Amino acid sequence: MTDRVLILGGRGRIGSSVAQDIATHTQAKVTITGRSPQIDQGAEFPLLVLDLAEVEKLREAIANSDLVVHCAGPFHYRDANVLKLCIEQGVNYIDVSDHRSFTSKALNYHQQAIDTGVTAIVNTGIFPGISNSMARQGIEQFHEPEKVHLSYLVAGSGGAGITVMRTTFLGLQHPFEAWINGKWQLVKPYSEREVVDFPSPYKRSGVYWFDMPETFTIPQAFPNVKTVITKFGSVPDFYNHLTWIAAHVFPKSWMQRHSTIEFLSHVSHLMTDVTNVFSGIGVAVRVEVTGKINSQNAVYSSTLIHGNTAIAAGYGTGSIAQLLLSGQLKKPGVWPVEAALTTDQFTQTMASRNMKIEHQLIS
Repeated sequence: MTDRVLILGGRGRIGSSVAQDIATHTQAKVTITGRSPQIDQGAEFPLLVLDLAEVEKLREAIANSDLVVHCAGPFHYRDANVLKLCIEQGVNYIDVSDHRSFTSKALNYHQQAIDTGVTAIVNTGIFPGISNSMARQGIEQFHEPEKVHLSYLVAGSGGAGITVMRTTFLGLQHPFEAWINGKWQLVKPYSEREVVDFPSPYKRSGVYWFDMPETFTIPQAFPNVKTVITKFGSVPDFYNHLTWIAAHVFPKSWMQRHSTIEFLSHVSHLMTDVTNVFSGIGVAVRVEVTGKINSQNAVYSSTLIHGNTAIAAGYGTGSIAQLLLSGQLKKPGVWPVEAALTTDQFTQTMASRNMKIEHQLIS
């Protein structure tokens, strides 16, 4: 029997990259969903017109699938109903969620997923996703891991759609809790600029505190880690300064309005249409783990770059879909990537996609 994969939001830039990766690395039949009929009749994947608010239609679509991949963001606005329906129908689940509020809702279904034998993995993609597995790989090098510093950099639009712009500005609305020196501390979004060494062509670039699910999922998965830092930046650098102004100068009441988020997202997307020509649409990730190996202090850093952020996200999600469909990954419950995927599975799937990750140990 041919596996059937349903990709919610599969017409978006991220969703279509996930669909392409699954089609490349598996024999599954992929169906994508969208809220309106397909304009381009030459599309590669069959389309199911579906709004997530159509619960009965959604339930039926899930019941006719072997795996559901949720790519319909922004996840700030989403409840965990898709996951709940998957658990009810006994269907495995993956998503590309990237906000702690959604992740917390999803993790609440952990026991129900165990009871029904459903493997559900959240926060897949590039960051969170591949970055989480890079962190796990680094943590495993240490007898006493102490600190994880994750830095993300996106050039221009990243090859993604306007939803990613919305996600960025929605992430500026509220201070968030970060795990620092063994306790939760409030951090202001887009604060404490830090210049980080990324691989060429990005080299030294600025990153800022940004609220990501791995800020709390990594400490849960690895309780010995005392500090987790998540920082994000853009190329060209002037986007960082504009985002900083939105976070720190604009009145909070403005940034909490839907109309402001929509305005900033559309203007930013138009701007990146111009700057993409010069900056490219790539992504860079740097993960630095600090700790002790045989009582000696050491730093283990991992870096990767890819020329298209959306395609890289497709690799992260598609690789987990491949493992689930092949039966190599079966772990009932609801898990963030770093708690579900072994380092061997991660390195094998990345190698099969020619995703090169560089490592350096300094002791």
